[in-house]
Amino acid sequence: MSTSHIIFLVDDDQFLLNMYVVKFQNAGHTTQAFTSGSELLDVLRAKPTLDALLLDLVMPEPDGFQILETIREEGLVPGAKLIVLSNQGQEADIKKAEQYNIDGYIVKASLIPSEVLEKTVQIIEQTP
Repeated sequence: MSTSHIIFLVDDDQFLLNMYVVKFQNAGHTTQAFTSGSELLDVLRAKPTLDALLLDLVMPEPDGFQILETIREEGLVPGAKLIVLSNQGQEADIKKAEQYNIDGYIVKASLIPSEVLEKTVQIIEQTP
């Protein structure tokens, strides 16, 4: 059994968000869910402790790329793994996200929630 982690999830799709939260919590992880990037950034500026942030790219303002940019510019979530969780699987989107020094890129459409959970934990527990 892996260690319990603190994971923040951001997605404007409430149904998907709820599904991932249930999956992660059932596996023993503490989760906090956000449906907007601005709400997330407000919380991150309070310097919470978290192990990973799973972030959708396609959202109303700010979108995932803008959130990544703000996180990097302001030095938010130091030490946490930044993982893009998106249906945008095109090479251009992946390359653009990688410019923000992300730790992982998961294409939602190609994995079921338990696989997303498994991949997230692998990324968190990777030793650099």
